[in-house]
Amino acid sequence: MTARPSTIFLAAVTALVAVLLYSPLFVPIVSSFFTVAHGEVVWSSPTVAAYVSLAGNKEILTALRATLIVGACTVLLSVGGGTLLALYYHGRRSGRGALQFIIFLPFLMPPIISGLALLIFFREVGLERSLLTVVIGHTVFVLAIVYRTVLTRLQSLSRSLVEASYDLGATGWQTFWRVLMPNLSSAMAGGAILAFALSFDETMITILVTGTQSTLPVRLWAMMRLGFSPDINALVALILIFTVLLCVLAARVLIPKQVATAAH
Repeated sequence: MTARPSTIFLAAVTALVAVLLYSPLFVPIVSSFFTVAHGEVVWSSPTVAAYVSLAGNKEILTALRATLIVGACTVLLSVGGGTLLALYYHGRRSGRGALQFIIFLPFLMPPIISGLALLIFFREVGLERSLLTVVIGHTVFVLAIVYRTVLTRLQSLSRSLVEASYDLGATGWQTFWRVLMPNLSSAMAGGAILAFALSFDETMITILVTGTQSTLPVRLWAMMRLGFSPDINALVALILIFTVLLCVLAARVLIPKQVATAAH
């Protein structure tokens, strides 16, 4: 069967867009293994010197450690808070419209506005800028993603499951732990992955609320003025690999097993 010209054209456009989008990602990966001299890659001398140099760069490793700490704390707070807020909203209680407005407003506003609002708030309450304020800022920002992910899964569940649990004599806690939690676990895990990815990448809010300890994006932002050393290429390569693995994991967690089975 001969492909139609329109199909060939769309395939060519898709391939061109993919090349334009993803080809720059391979530049730091190649640069981390090969020396670049006068704008040309010296293919004859592969080396891992950039990775060795990265292992000894205490400033970058400290910033990376701070980023991972902030990301882990943000995930714990956003998943816990987002799940509780989704359960409250799903219970058809009063104030749901105001709740949605409060949750989504920081996420929909420009990051610089959210960051400035948080900065003014921390100053008024006398809270010194530190990793704690960064965690609070990131949690406020990503809470909407986790909340919406969990709420969507919660609304897809049949109410008869909860009603049957109560009819069998289960308490509210037992119903949550044995009925709701197994069905919400994949949504919570997917929300956690998305929250960590957004927290890892967040720069504008972090710049405004951070103290003496810098996260990795802020550290790289500061290095742009003087230029990047070769070990940054190694760092970017490792982050790209980690991001790809995170995307694969998120896809496997977020896609229901029934859909994956039907696709095959």
